[in-house]
Amino acid sequence: MEKTEQLTVFRLDEQRYALPLASVQRVVRAAELTPLPNAPGIILGIIDISGSVLPVINLRRRFDLAEREIKTGDYFLIARMERRTVVLPIDNAEGVIEVPVGEIVNPARIAPGVRQLRGVAKLADGLVLIHDLESFLSLEDEQMLDEALHEEMSGA
Repeated sequence: MEKTEQLTVFRLDEQRYALPLASVQRVVRAAELTPLPNAPGIILGIIDISGSVLPVINLRRRFDLAEREIKTGDYFLIARMERRTVVLPIDNAEGVIEVPVGEIVNPARIAPGVRQLRGVAKLADGLVLIHDLESFLSLEDEQMLDEALHEEMSGA
């Protein structure tokens, strides 16, 4: 039996993206953000999810898409990175799919040096870009975010 990978698929504009299911905690309706002074430019703000203050990553900026305000019909995908939980604004969640590992193309074969891409899944109805959540924030972004969150929490 061929090994498969479970992916959570979501949309931004007309493009489908995915993250490994293991890194996704849940999807919730979008809500108002609180700006976070001194945060890296990739951070839209922070939000309280079930008592935890979480940073919201600007996926549109990360993926070089046209920026737009978060709408009431949008969703937040809550995902766990190695060091922190983050919130990703998405247009729509399509659900979980299981893809045979042999159907996932290594990104180095398509565009060597693309940092955030883990692979491309070939599905009957098109391609899905599988992203590496750990590469969304650079080490510098992580440090700036830690400092901004510390300042916000300490009331500085």
